[in-house]
Amino acid sequence: MHKIVQNLISIQSSINSKLLNLKNKEKIPKIIAVSKTFKMDHILPLVEYGHLDYGENKVQETIEKWTDVKIKNDKINLHLIGKLQTNKVKLAVKIFDYIHSLDSEKLAKKISEEQEKQNRTPKIFIQINLGKEVQKSGIVKENLLDFYKFTKDLNLNVIGLMCIPPFEEDSSKYFSQMRELNEMISLTELSMGMSSDYINALEYNSTYLRIGSNIFGQRS
Repeated sequence: MHKIVQNLISIQSSINSKLLNLKNKEKIPKIIAVSKTFKMDHILPLVEYGHLDYGENKVQETIEKWTDVKIKNDKINLHLIGKLQTNKVKLAVKIFDYIHSLDSEKLAKKISEEQEKQNRTPKIFIQINLGKEVQKSGIVKENLLDFYKFTKDLNLNVIGLMCIPPFEEDSSKYFSQMRELNEMISLTELSMGMSSDYINALEYNSTYLRIGSNIFGQRS
């Protein structure tokens, strides 16, 4: 068995162990294998094993890597986990099944236009900048309610919220806020938790875990 497949199985086992200790856990979270920057020959053992969810952060790289693979296996879900520029929206809507980084009205309008033209509706997460970090994208939580209503008017398929907590701080307080915000607008999906804190994210009802290095190894 390939090493990255063993890594995935080990992660699944640790998740299942954690879930056994948690009450009111209604569904097993999806693991997004963050394959950005890795070449397809490094990813393929996981595809052949049957894993279906992969995370990328660059539109052009995703098209070059995944177009042929998706033609062969249309059950594969591609998740855009990086910042999306408006000039890339047309291509992004075409290739991605999920967009985890909706962060502005301008981007929301562009996605709305493209999904109507292409008759294709990606599932979307609103990115929240809880730490109000200038180097990170995202909506501040005080604007979430109005922004969510704006996306509804555009017929965007917003299914949940996404965050990247400040790296130097304990992520728990941010995950807790995300759970509260999600409940406030009656959404069920939460994209939070990475290789360093995905077990912690389970305590706060994360439903999509974005795990890269723990599966594929360190990027060179």
